[in-house]
Amino acid sequence: MKRIVLLLLILKAACMSAQTNASDLDSKYATDLIKPGVSIPDFKLRDNNGKWQKISKVVKGKYSVIDFWASWCPDCRKDMPNIKRMVEKFSPMGVQFLGISFDNEPDDWKAAIEKYNILYPQLSELKRMRESDVAQAFGVKWIPSMLLVDKEGRVMLGTVLSDKMEVALTELMAKEQPVIMKGQTERVTIDGAKGKLQAIIQKPELAQGQTCPMVMLCHGFSGRKDGPMFELIADSLMQHGIASIRFDFNGHGESEGDFVDMTVPNEIEDAQKVYEYVRDLRYVDGIAIVGHSQGGVVASMVAGKGEEGDFQAVVLMAPAAVLRDDAIRGSTMGKTYDPLDPPDFVELYGGLRLGREYIKTAFSLPIYETAAGYKGPALIVHGTGDRVVPYTYGERYHQIWNGSQLVLLEAYDHGFSQNIYRVTQLVSDYLIKVFKGR
Repeated sequence: MKRIVLLLLILKAACMSAQTNASDLDSKYATDLIKPGVSIPDFKLRDNNGKWQKISKVVKGKYSVIDFWASWCPDCRKDMPNIKRMVEKFSPMGVQFLGISFDNEPDDWKAAIEKYNILYPQLSELKRMRESDVAQAFGVKWIPSMLLVDKEGRVMLGTVLSDKMEVALTELMAKEQPVIMKGQTERVTIDGAKGKLQAIIQKPELAQGQTCPMVMLCHGFSGRKDGPMFELIADSLMQHGIASIRFDFNGHGESEGDFVDMTVPNEIEDAQKVYEYVRDLRYVDGIAIVGHSQGGVVASMVAGKGEEGDFQAVVLMAPAAVLRDDAIRGSTMGKTYDPLDPPDFVELYGGLRLGREYIKTAFSLPIYETAAGYKGPALIVHGTGDRVVPYTYGERYHQIWNGSQLVLLEAYDHGFSQNIYRVTQLVSDYLIKVFKGR
């Protein structure tokens, strides 16, 4: 089956865009930047080799990102790894990057370029931002600031957030250079703890007798198998010869069972049933498991309960090990109850009912103790701005799993809405590396 990634990127992930984030700093610091549709002003500036260059000549005929920065700016230095990562990712796609510095000391400017190994073109007026004609013309009142410019030199986006710029570039390149997906998608039904589980398998095109790895994708509390996060991961994996299966836990999505009867232990049973199903598929030659939020807890415990070699890798995204502490405190999703004598159910958002058995089993759930049984490769990704599950719960997994990798994304929330593409790429790249290195 062929499909275009653009459908996912534009229709599915747009709702996750950081532009809707309540903590968006653009509303404070990007208000004076040149507005979309307006042509950028042109200046003749010196580059770091002392040669005169016109901005228009550097960006002519290309989608371009103009990055306003300075060596004396701590936020700019902090953001430099993000900028360099975008340069590496999007330059091969034809995107031009241009740095315009507000340094007034040429030696400091050149030293920073060398220190950070900045290879894309750099220009400067050699004036501080407050004194700069460039800053005034472009409306730069804060650095770092960035502009996305189209091939005709018109602004498409102005922002102080590199994550927002990456989201815009990812969606733009998906539109300009759509990828045709090659592989197969099939719906399957698997017996679970509380009835039938509905699942979707995506697998690459395989020749007769050919095998490939399989990745299990476990959604979070009240989530479902469908959605941009897992679909983006599944598509990326399929492009690299790796299959995936995503499924609805009991009481979720299209699977059978009632949400009020859902518990972490019976979700673990669901995941174990899915593991047994894919393990017996003739074309599967290795399995990894990925979980987000409560699905991360399930994934970690399933891996910990398994035998050595059952899983080639585990990836946890904002793992919600806080759920045990919430049960002990008697507070889940903002709803309070007596943890020692919980009611039959607790009314949550959207008409969901949290069952008594969920609270009772969560109260004494041996999360880390069970997860510690897993000894293989692992990646934990967590946001430092996560207010649902503090990132310290992700750090704890890193501590119990020797050799695991921990990526803390600054200010990212529980759903990674600041830049879902960065997170899904981290996950898929890690899994691809693990399986290709076997």
